[in-house]
Amino acid sequence: MSTRFGIIKFAGIEQTIVGDDIIVGQKAPEFIIQKTDWSLSKGLKETAGKVRIIAAIPSLDTPVCDRETRRFNIEAANLGQDIAIMVISMDLPVAQKRWCGAAGIEQLITVSDVVKADFGKKYATLMKEVRILRRAVFVIDKKGIVSYAAYMATNGNEPNYEEVLAAARKAIAE
Repeated sequence: MSTRFGIIKFAGIEQTIVGDDIIVGQKAPEFIIQKTDWSLSKGLKETAGKVRIIAAIPSLDTPVCDRETRRFNIEAANLGQDIAIMVISMDLPVAQKRWCGAAGIEQLITVSDVVKADFGKKYATLMKEVRILRRAVFVIDKKGIVSYAAYMATNGNEPNYEEVLAAARKAIAE
């Protein structure tokens, strides 16, 4: 598995990214994550037959990640049943469950990559030195093909929500 240094900083320190960036048109790699009950799950299998928006974030307990997750929760309700939105972080499953309950998050799925870092490695979001995920968003169509991929230049940048939602709506219509 490849590694790349100097693509992104965390707390002012250059980080090593594990894995190769995902590109539009490629088959989305399956990944193993943990649900809030600590059970292991295959992320794509879990949401098969739906268009997926997958957002990788550093931690739900940060202002930008909080805002992003709340925004995607609202959008999920507007997009209907043909879509699944999954937010992945290195937060412990119990912390994700607590945060979702406190924030009233019910329209999207939060999952953890804390044990295996499988998603982080396969989607090139794992920052090796700090072992958290860099911010990125992917749209995967019903056939499992990546139709949108964006990696934020810094973890403080939010995704372009309109681009993400337009890609998801287009994938739903296809």
